Amino acid sequence: MEKVAFLGLGAMGYPMAGHLARRFPTLVWNRTFAKALRHQEEFGSEAVPLERVAEARVVFTCLPTTKEVAEVAEALLPHLREGTYWVDATSGEPEASRRLAERLAEKGVTYLDAPVSGGTSGAEAGTLTVMLGGPEEAVERVRPYLAYAKKVVHVGPVGAGHAVKAINNALLAVNLWAAGEGLLALVKQGVSAEKALEVINASSGRSNATENLIPQRVLTRAFPKTFALGLLVKDLGIAMGVLDGEKAPSPLLRLAREVYEMAKRELGPDADHVEALRLLERWGGAEIR
Repeated sequence: MEKVAFLGLGAMGYPMAGHLARRFPTLVWNRTFAKALRHQEEFGSEAVPLERVAEARVVFTCLPTTKEVAEVAEALLPHLREGTYWVDATSGEPEASRRLAERLAEKGVTYLDAPVSGGTSGAEAGTLTVMLGGPEEAVERVRPYLAYAKKVVHVGPVGAGHAVKAINNALLAVNLWAAGEGLLALVKQGVSAEKALEVINASSGRSNATENLIPQRVLTRAFPKTFALGLLVKDLGIAMGVLDGEKAPSPLLRLAREVYEMAKRELGPDADHVEALRLLERWGGAEIR
């Protein structure tokens, strides 16, 4: 079987690489190499130095930003073989990814942007949604290797995957904050948030925020750290780049970015994204519960 490689064993990458290792010979690399060794012990992957990643026919990356992906690509460039596919699961920046695709093409390497949605629970369960940007032939070539995915959608040329992911996360931000504003007002009127959500989730106002995030994290006050507020703000910035590039009218999404920038400053970038509603509660003088 052809080898695959996975670079970046963070909260998402670690379980994603685990699904690959269950089905394919999988090389793993991480800046903190101890984590790669732990992955090897847990999943039977092989922890390797960076240059050995080039042995793989399909290379996956899941790093904080496109900047780190480009840095790793430059380091690997002398070692990469023609005919390799590079599948980038990073929530990256479309234009920078198009430049990276051109750079890798100089070595005969095909780059696809393939960010994911579904959170850490989806990564662990292998039920992520993948939005792929790249040539049709390459998409079909790598599709069998997406062992961590339940749904795979080819959304367009290189960069399109990152653009869709950024806009998706911008909509997440809007839905979460809007639901928080409405529920806080209802709570202050004496309506329990649980009862309000029972109605909303059987009606037209429902969203992932009202069906899952707020009941499981806000009402319980659990606030598990699954997706950092700083990363959501980063994705909102990428979304603004997409909107600016197309000169698209976007007053609501721009306001959402400003609100989450405030939340990041107040709560810190490492807070979970749902904790942004703590700032709303502070302003309103009540808890959503």
